[in-house]
Amino acid sequence: MDTKNLGNLTTSAFGLGCMGMSGAYGEADRGESIATVHAALDAGITLLDTGDFYGTGHNELLLAEALRGLPRERYQLSVKFGAQVGPDGAFVGFDARPNAVKAAVAHSLQRLGTDDIDVYRPARLDPAVPIEETIGAIGELVDAGYVRHIGLSEVGSATIRRAAAVRPIADLQIEYSLATRGVERDILATCRELGIGITAYGVLARGLIGGHWRPGASGPGDYRAHTPRFGAEHLSHNLALVEALRTVADGLGATVAQTAIAWVASRGGDIVPLIGARSRERLAEALGAAELVLSADQLAAVEAAIPAGEVIGDRYPAEHMAALDSERVTAG
Repeated sequence: MDTKNLGNLTTSAFGLGCMGMSGAYGEADRGESIATVHAALDAGITLLDTGDFYGTGHNELLLAEALRGLPRERYQLSVKFGAQVGPDGAFVGFDARPNAVKAAVAHSLQRLGTDDIDVYRPARLDPAVPIEETIGAIGELVDAGYVRHIGLSEVGSATIRRAAAVRPIADLQIEYSLATRGVERDILATCRELGIGITAYGVLARGLIGGHWRPGASGPGDYRAHTPRFGAEHLSHNLALVEALRTVADGLGATVAQTAIAWVASRGGDIVPLIGARSRERLAEALGAAELVLSADQLAAVEAAIPAGEVIGDRYPAEHMAALDSERVTAG
């Protein structure tokens, strides 16, 4: 697999997003999840993305099991922290205080069974803690050898600049797809000015534009049932756009998912799409995007099928949208 650079971190051109393996989309098969991690590594993926709150630690323990016995140099761990989850699975806030940062990394290192984490990042901006304090604390972990690189997640240009003034930032993790293009307003330009890469998650809008979603597909425990884009008032419109994309994909000899992922990958050599597969079948399909190089005319056809702003409904419920510093438009 080709490589790309996220700041001064060289990684695989695609990463594996592991959240879906820990219940976010309903019950997952543990054995299949582990087999999918192995298949990703065998395909040349090195970047594995997780969060300490995914399944309240389940995802990190799952990765530890999948990676046990493998040489550490075969994989890179990208870990988010700071999101606070209650015993019922509900989010109860964020905590990015310096002491909380250090406590969180201690737990992650233990669960993951590793001595260090390749990229460590706050999941969201904690409005009660200056970003300088959070980044400073991670910087101390870098100095101590527990963390190799510092990342950010879902923050806006002003916050990115403040963070980068404290320590070098490898990448910003942010949702980016044909359905979600807010990063293009000013954040992408800010990151490029500062030499910060983009780790793009939600490249299929959580399956909405992957070509397989059907009304009523949400099962028990699938949080998409509460996401506006998947709501009945928006879904038929959004799936009509997917069918337009399918026509383009058919002309390319590709699947809808491959076409949508290839579009994200085409956005630049500093953008690494995360494939959120939790089965080997979906992973194999998604990895076909690596072979799909779109011409200018083909890119135009893809964007005509799903124009910017045409997917309706927010990407999160209202209370989660309110927590996104990245959604606050600034002058950069």
